[in-house]
Amino acid sequence: MTTEQPVRVMVVDDHPMWREGVARDLAEAGFAVVATAGDGEEAVRRARASTPQVVVLDLNLPSLSGAEVCRLVVAADPAVRVLVLSASGEHADVLEAVKSGATGYLVKSAGREELLDAVRRTAVGDPVFTPGLAGLVLGEFRRLAAEPGTSAEPAAPQLTPRETEVLRLVAKGLSYRQIADRLVLSHRTVQNHVQNTLGKLQLHNRVELVRYAIEQGLDEELG
Repeated sequence: MTTEQPVRVMVVDDHPMWREGVARDLAEAGFAVVATAGDGEEAVRRARASTPQVVVLDLNLPSLSGAEVCRLVVAADPAVRVLVLSASGEHADVLEAVKSGATGYLVKSAGREELLDAVRRTAVGDPVFTPGLAGLVLGEFRRLAAEPGTSAEPAAPQLTPRETEVLRLVAKGLSYRQIADRLVLSHRTVQNHVQNTLGKLQLHNRVELVRYAIEQGLDEELG
C-alpha cells in the first residue's frame, strides 16, 4: 500500500508575516511547502526550481506583477495550478488573473479552513472562487464567446457521450463533487473524464475547459 504524496505548494507574497503565516498553515495541514517568494522575479525562478503543483499567489508584487508571474509560471509548466490570494476583489483583477492562467481566486478575508480547502480543490483541478466571483468569470467567458473571431477551432476532437455530458456540467460551473452527485459517478471517475477531455482538446486546466465549453455553446444545451 503506497502512501499518497503531499501536495507541493509554493507561497508568493511580498509581506513576510502574511507569507510565513500562510506557509505555516499549509505545512501544519499536511501540505509540502516547497518554496516561498517575496517578489515576482524571485517567484518565477523558484517555481522553476521547486516544481510546485499549486502556487498560492498574491497579485500585488514588486518587480513583476502577479498576473505576469502567473503567465510565466504556467507557460513554463502547464501542469501547475495557480490560486490567487489577493486583498483585491475588483472584477478587473479577477478577470486579469484568470486570463493569465489562474485556476482560482480567493480574497484575503477568507478564513484559514477556507484557504486550506481552496488549495486542496485547486490541486485536483477544481476552479475555486470567492463567492460571487465564479459567476463573474463565467459571464466574461460567455461575453468573449459571443464576440466575432473568438470562438474555438471548429474541428473539435471526438468526445464520448459521457465526456460531453461532464463537459456540459463543467460549463455550468459545477464542482467535481456536484457533477459526481448529478451523474451518480465517483469523484475519481469525474476527474478521469475531465483529464481525458483536457488531453483530447489540448487544454491545460479546467478554467480553459470551461471557456472551451462555453464557446461551443454546451452550457446552453443543459437546463
